[in-house]
Amino acid sequence: MVISPSALGWTILLSPLAAACGIQLFGVHRRRLSATLAIGALLVSFASTLLWYTFSSIVTWAVPNPFQLPFEASLSWISLPGLTISFGVLIDQLSLLMALVVTGVGSAIFIYSTAYMADDDAYSRYFGVLSLFAFSMLTIVLATNWIQLFMGWELVGFSSYLLIGHWYAKPSAAEAGKKAFMVNRVADFGFMLGILALWAVLPVDRTFHFQTLEKQLPLLIQTGVVSVAVLPLIGLLLFCGPIGKSAQFPLHVWLPDAMEGPTPVSALIHAATMVAAGVYMLCRTFWLFEIVPSVLTTITWVGAATAFLAACLALVEFDLKRILAYSTLSQLGYMVMALGLGGAVAGMYHLTTHAFFKALLFLAAGSVIHGTHEQDIRKLGGLWHSMRWTSLAFLVGGLALCGFPGLSGFFSKDEILVLAYGHNAPAFWLALVTAGMTAFYTARAWFIAFTGKAHGHGHESPPAMLIPLGVLAFLSIIAGYIGIPHFLGQHGEHHAAWLVPGLSIAVVAVGLLLAWLIYSRGTVSAQQLVQALALPYSFLQRRYYIDEIYMWYVETVQQRWIAGACAWVERVIIIGFLVNGTARLTRRAGHILRLWQTGRVQTYVLGFLLGIVSLLTLALRR
Repeated sequence: MVISPSALGWTILLSPLAAACGIQLFGVHRRRLSATLAIGALLVSFASTLLWYTFSSIVTWAVPNPFQLPFEASLSWISLPGLTISFGVLIDQLSLLMALVVTGVGSAIFIYSTAYMADDDAYSRYFGVLSLFAFSMLTIVLATNWIQLFMGWELVGFSSYLLIGHWYAKPSAAEAGKKAFMVNRVADFGFMLGILALWAVLPVDRTFHFQTLEKQLPLLIQTGVVSVAVLPLIGLLLFCGPIGKSAQFPLHVWLPDAMEGPTPVSALIHAATMVAAGVYMLCRTFWLFEIVPSVLTTITWVGAATAFLAACLALVEFDLKRILAYSTLSQLGYMVMALGLGGAVAGMYHLTTHAFFKALLFLAAGSVIHGTHEQDIRKLGGLWHSMRWTSLAFLVGGLALCGFPGLSGFFSKDEILVLAYGHNAPAFWLALVTAGMTAFYTARAWFIAFTGKAHGHGHESPPAMLIPLGVLAFLSIIAGYIGIPHFLGQHGEHHAAWLVPGLSIAVVAVGLLLAWLIYSRGTVSAQQLVQALALPYSFLQRRYYIDEIYMWYVETVQQRWIAGACAWVERVIIIGFLVNGTARLTRRAGHILRLWQTGRVQTYVLGFLLGIVSLLTLALRR
């Protein structure tokens, strides 16, 4: 049997959608069927992606190779004079890698969910939305044009709203879902304007197609058809999308609150898929951003600031999932900074390794919550003795996050640090300090929750939760040795081959040592340290007052001033003057005209004579 490249590509994309529809039609009240459909469909997508990668690597069995990259299969969706929009699948090294991450890590999380959500009343709805989310993310990954990408972009936002607010009867979860949705709508509005602006500056035969634009745009700029002056604005508007989806400063506020959703949702959305969508979009369209250096500089500093500021917030957090959420923000900042420095490969490399160890950390945290019903690290402790496998998994993920030598995070993080060292010294030192803080807050969580004084007893999780932990732990160890930059067909920077890794290892060692002295040995009292740093500690606990600033803006500027002014215009001008004023004028005119309608012939004759006299007078004056 001959396997069609097109059929295999469509299978990757449409399998989760088929599962979502099947669950909605046949599995709403059938728990086992809904889980089987969701997991089976994503495993089919994962297997299809693996087959595509395998066939694309083998060139000897078929000449020409039908699976040669890049490959595109599309269907015409909108066809108008001068405008054609298609819906299809674009498969190349970049989309294959991202699809492997989404379907592979997603499959582990789906399987884990069968045990974690076993007692949930909305079990079938949960798996239905998970499948919809997977389809939405794959729509972004395999998109052939801006419009298809934006469709997937909005579907990811919608399905993440449903997943974050899964426990909608819980007020904090409902509020977190709405907050994530609204913050992303603000960013997506700018993203949409950027797409429309790019379309507007193109010549008559406009296109949204990625590969066509990548080839045509340099020539259009060279010939003066597209002005270079408008590209910075377009680039900044397009960058609004990743600022929202990848939770970059200052639109990062939704991500920590999104921890109100189920822990597998946190692992799926905040490790391998939704927050990675912004970084992936920048990689997919890097050919546009690299011709606008000023936008790349902005991207660099937004990423560097996000990495540093989020790491600072993790230092004072006690909720285990929120600590991981802030670390996600920080690591996303690393990726965005790498892209701003021109390192699309380095950013994608770290995205891939981060997906493994961050999913591992979130699922290990979920195992802790499942076994103890607690996620405040101050109320945990001694878990190493009662939850040995979970503790070991968290240790592996934590060390990979720190950038411990030999683990995947070490290799991918150092790719970014080497890149920064060669291109932007201030960003390099900021990222280096951030690496030290990452080691400190990760070790802080470990020492307090897993080796500290026990406050209760936990029990180990079932195999359906532990097996995905083992798989992700294995990937977190070996992913750095796979050579993902070589898979993407490029190589990273090689400046200061020994200096940068040496500095990286040194700051990680310092961070780990400080955490050990404070939270394990007790050489320095954590409470005394907090009292000595009371002012910055309070400032960090209030999250830089950014939420308060946004709330003041909404309540004062929008509701009181803007909405108040609009209400005054509506009440006084529109209703009072235009609507009611027109009605009063009509009523008064009718009242005056009614005075002339007396019903007496004498009055009408008099009016007739007066009219004749007036007309004669005017005629004589002329």
